Amino acid sequence: MKRDMELVREILLKLEEHPHGFAPPDIEVEGYSREQIGFHCHLMEEAGLITGNSRTTLADSSPYLESRTMTWAGYEFLDNTKDPNIWQQTRQLVGKLEGASFSVWSAVAAQAVTKSLGIT
Repeated sequence: MKRDMELVREILLKLEEHPHGFAPPDIEVEGYSREQIGFHCHLMEEAGLITGNSRTTLADSSPYLESRTMTWAGYEFLDNTKDPNIWQQTRQLVGKLEGASFSVWSAVAAQAVTKSLGIT
């Protein structure tokens, strides 16, 4: 399964919109399966964006993590990508590449934010 940064951002948006510090029991993102969401939560915990509880069973074909909370790093990434215009700019720039690491996505988003503020 390929990492999908759009899904990563959508999961973080879902966590932030929940009225409590804890994640909702089952995150749903339109157009994505439970398996895709659970696997991306697994990746996001590895990256330090969220905390969670592994719910992987022998019946699962992919690692599955139930998110619990967003971390400081998760909020940092979301703050830099929350604005739809900034996110679009980030996707366009990174989309020119065959692939990019999470640190590149984060750096490009942060640069787009500072540029939008007139800071160079």
